Amino acid sequence: MNIDTANIQNMETQLKEWSVRVKLLEARLESAGTDMKLIRAREINELRMQQCAAAEKLKQMKNTTSESWSQIKVEADKIWDDLKVGIDTAYAQSSEKKSIFSGPVSAASASN
Repeated sequence: MNIDTANIQNMETQLKEWSVRVKLLEARLESAGTDMKLIRAREINELRMQQCAAAEKLKQMKNTTSESWSQIKVEADKIWDDLKVGIDTAYAQSSEKKSIFSGPVSAASASN
């Protein structure tokens, strides 16, 4: 399978967009109560760690050979899917009318 530079460029753009969304979540967190800040700060930290993993996988994709492209792409897709779900969930919770980030802590955050 050939290295798909258009796919890499799309992933770079998406990673930048997600970084902006996480920064917006952090800004919304400033208006939360102390207890809620502590809980949701862990979730944002988890998103940041996922972003780092995604950036590292993207770097691997850029530097891979055609032979290993398929395996790295599968791994990258999984990381991207997990990060997208995490950001979308946090963003949806922060948009609820009750309070910032209302709702239970995600399973990923609770396990840390």
